[in-house]
Amino acid sequence: MAERTSSGLLTMMLEPTPAVAMTLPAEVREKLAELELELSEGDITQKGYEKKRGKLLAPYIPQIQGVDPSLQIDNRIQASSQAVLSGSKHHKSRAANTRDERFRSDLHTEAVQAALAKYKERKMPMPSKRRSVLVQSSVEACTPPDTSSASEDEGSLRRQGRLATSTPYQGHGHPAVEHWFNRVIQGSSTSSSASSTSSHPGGRSVNTTNTTAHAALNANAAATALADLMAHTQLGVPVNSRVSSKIQQLLNTLKRPKRPPLREFFVDDFEELLDVQQSDPNQPRPEGQHMSPLEGEPLEVVNNWPPSLPAALQRWGTTHPKSPCLTALDNAGKPVYTLTYGKLWTRSQKLAYTLLNKLSTRNEPLLMPGDRVALVFPNNDPVMFMVAFYGCLLAELVPVPIEVPLTRKDAGSQQIGFLLGSCGVTLALTTDACQKGLPKAQTGEVATFKGWPRLLWFVTDGKHVVKPPKDWHPPIREASNDIAYIEYKTSKEGSTMGITVSNAAMLAHCHALTQACGYTEAETITNVLDFKREGGLWHGVLTSVMNRMHVISIPYSLMKVNPLSWIQKVHIYKARVAVVKSRDMHWSLLAQRDQRDISLSSLRMLIVADGANPWSISSCDAFLNVFQARGLRPEVICPCASSSEAMTVAIRRPPEMGVPPPGKAVLSMGGLSHSVIRVDTEEKLSVLTVQDVGQVMPGALVCVVRVEGTPYLCQTDEVGEICMSSGCTGVAYYGLPGMTKNIFETIPVTSSGIPISDRPFTRTSLLGFVGPDSLVFIVGKMDGLMVVSGRRHNADDVVATALAVEPMKFVYRGR
Repeated sequence: MAERTSSGLLTMMLEPTPAVAMTLPAEVREKLAELELELSEGDITQKGYEKKRGKLLAPYIPQIQGVDPSLQIDNRIQASSQAVLSGSKHHKSRAANTRDERFRSDLHTEAVQAALAKYKERKMPMPSKRRSVLVQSSVEACTPPDTSSASEDEGSLRRQGRLATSTPYQGHGHPAVEHWFNRVIQGSSTSSSASSTSSHPGGRSVNTTNTTAHAALNANAAATALADLMAHTQLGVPVNSRVSSKIQQLLNTLKRPKRPPLREFFVDDFEELLDVQQSDPNQPRPEGQHMSPLEGEPLEVVNNWPPSLPAALQRWGTTHPKSPCLTALDNAGKPVYTLTYGKLWTRSQKLAYTLLNKLSTRNEPLLMPGDRVALVFPNNDPVMFMVAFYGCLLAELVPVPIEVPLTRKDAGSQQIGFLLGSCGVTLALTTDACQKGLPKAQTGEVATFKGWPRLLWFVTDGKHVVKPPKDWHPPIREASNDIAYIEYKTSKEGSTMGITVSNAAMLAHCHALTQACGYTEAETITNVLDFKREGGLWHGVLTSVMNRMHVISIPYSLMKVNPLSWIQKVHIYKARVAVVKSRDMHWSLLAQRDQRDISLSSLRMLIVADGANPWSISSCDAFLNVFQARGLRPEVICPCASSSEAMTVAIRRPPEMGVPPPGKAVLSMGGLSHSVIRVDTEEKLSVLTVQDVGQVMPGALVCVVRVEGTPYLCQTDEVGEICMSSGCTGVAYYGLPGMTKNIFETIPVTSSGIPISDRPFTRTSLLGFVGPDSLVFIVGKMDGLMVVSGRRHNADDVVATALAVEPMKFVYRGR
């Protein structure tokens, strides 16, 4: 470090100014010139050049090895002044006008003196190792160079001032540098007059102090070099741009704003990005006539039909108390409890009495008829759920079945909490085992879940309910338009809504299902669906009680362990009806080799709850091919179509009811993408095969309307959304009147704008059409509708493709 500092000082202090150069012997000056020439031609490196020049100039300067860095500036100035003064003593006879022509301007002298006078008042930025010629000259005119880089910087300065390069400096100097130099020039004129005390005959002002004199000479050379470089730049003389071009590039980069202007973030470039699709003149268009509303068979009048569902429970609980109502299985498939109609009736009464009379706050009853109550029961405990559901019906409370929350911050349970809050729920019914598994707060009570209202948890087990007095009887009324229960639904955006079902609609739906499925008393039904909502609730909890049926409930946890469990129970209990999904049929195919001594000959109806999905036909066909040898008849498979809003829309009737045979439709995928029905052949790859979902429900009026805009009736060969008007549909979205009007109060119109009926229709969110023999076909759902380049596709088609082909090998084009 000492050598580098010393070398840098040597290089800096012996600038080739005329005053110092004249004190050197002629042979030394010739050798210095030769070194400069070798350096310019590349025969010697910069480091070698500095080393040799230092050896030549060492005898003529004072030794400053080991000087403290903080004193190097003063030492430089003193050493330079001594050299200049000693030279001036031997050459006093030299006339002032014999100096180099570059030093004849008084402006240079005044500028240098002003810069030195203001140096201690203003600290200018220190130069970096890489600088352009113009910037470096202007900086060195006012600021002594850094000692750690003096040798490299000043060597490059001399090279840049003397050597011509191939690339001229661009422009006429940086505006900021010119402004800085002008400030120095202007300030020097005022300070020179104050610092000068006498005038030299040669026109040069000399200060009485040695420091001012030697500093003036030293800085005079730097200022002269700056003026010389300015002149070269302005005259177009090429200078070294190897460094200056990079600095200029850096300056240009720094000039750019770090972020685009704010207005560039709001440029409306949708016109460029959005490719407006032009309609294809060759695309298929519907050609059929406008359809007429399709009406199902009328509801039959049943003698001695109960006026309400609680009335049916009272009848069977008192007249057939020993009849089995529900059998629950454990995870091993063994029956753990069979609930009889007598037990269901008495336990429901106890719960109803307890809820209305034994729960109070401040001597006031906690619940009043019409209040909403949450039912939180696991999927493997249908018995306790059934008791709680009918207990609420007998107490005229509104049950809201929901899923058991898993964690305090579960995203799905947050939406459920929003539903509970909007319904004004303050009480939750559950079992003792389920309550123990819920997250607890530090107080030991059930924690408040995120997004949930504050709830009071009540366990419905036997020891917590009270037997009612003999003179107390639950009110059994005819079915009215009051809310019976609220079923939750999750939309494709993730929001949860509550669909209200009135007592009249609940009873009418049980009546329609009984007629469509041909249910009779004491039949055995195997239920694999979730008993809290949709098909599992309609068939396994409501309609079964209306007809005094025996339900075998298969928990989902058992299906995961043994996919054949539902088939085994059909064989053991000789079940007449089974309610499953195509998923359950598909799983049973994977495990059917383990069981050979089973028979499905007792089934008269195998209800496929998700028969509306396009992929269900694959599971149905494969299941029939395997189990037809075990007693399964082809006409037994009965797919159905349903939605949470409209409940059951259509269902294929059992064979004994004399209905037309089932149908299949092979449709062109290209036509379906334009909402047009075009029958194709199965040999082609771009076709979709769908099965019918049977006939419209009894007492219902069904039509197909266009998906977008005004609900015009579709043509007979056009796909649209199925709408249904019936007394057995949902009534509204609880607390959402706007959405209720759009979904539950639709008025379909003809092409001339005339309403087809004075009855409101409910949108089912099912996409389909009505085929021959008044069979309903479903090709997709509104939630899965995707519009790509003006053509409609459905998310269900992706699943259908995966099940129809071998995706590891190929995927059919057009699917």
